[in-house]
Amino acid sequence: MTDATADEQIIPQVYLTSPPQVELSSFANVLADVLDAVPVACFRLALSGTDEDHIARVADATREICHARDVAIVIEKHLMMVERLGLDGVHLTDGARSIRYARKELGDDAIVGTFCGTSRHDGMSAGEASADYAGFGPVGQTPLGDGSVAETELFQWWSEMIEVPCIAEGALDLPLVRQLAPYSDFFGLGDEIWASDDPVATLKAFHAAMV
Repeated sequence: MTDATADEQIIPQVYLTSPPQVELSSFANVLADVLDAVPVACFRLALSGTDEDHIARVADATREICHARDVAIVIEKHLMMVERLGLDGVHLTDGARSIRYARKELGDDAIVGTFCGTSRHDGMSAGEASADYAGFGPVGQTPLGDGSVAETELFQWWSEMIEVPCIAEGALDLPLVRQLAPYSDFFGLGDEIWASDDPVATLKAFHAAMV
């Protein structure tokens, strides 16, 4: 996962996040269809439960689907499961706080990214701590959270000043994607895709809006 330099045209890439709950028998086929539809840079397994066996089963199945298509797969939070499950890295949710520990545990070749909310400071600290990317959001209005939104100005500033790739995620729609496309390295899409009646068509529409 690499960034463009400030004077190059950024062509955003798709970064997919799983639903919080997955019925593996049906989701595996949907994921395969989605990954075959457009180029995807990374898939984040972000399950809400704590059933280790279930997480492992889903991780095994989705890893095979992703790696067969040269798509990196990271897991949210569960750092200690990365190597055991053959995943490519971890997505943290606490800004810069755990980056150095995760990097020490997983090594330089692993993907270590983190979500920084709307905080420019947390993003900069994460980059300084060796994060491979910083995620910001939500970028759209949502009743979830505290109501804060990652504004376009944050992404514009980031693209001009910081080399670490950034991800725009949370409550995305097509106008927001078009607005942020010049400044974002990745768009994190999750519920926007999975809640759709036609995930493949929806992802294709989002992808078309990025370029």
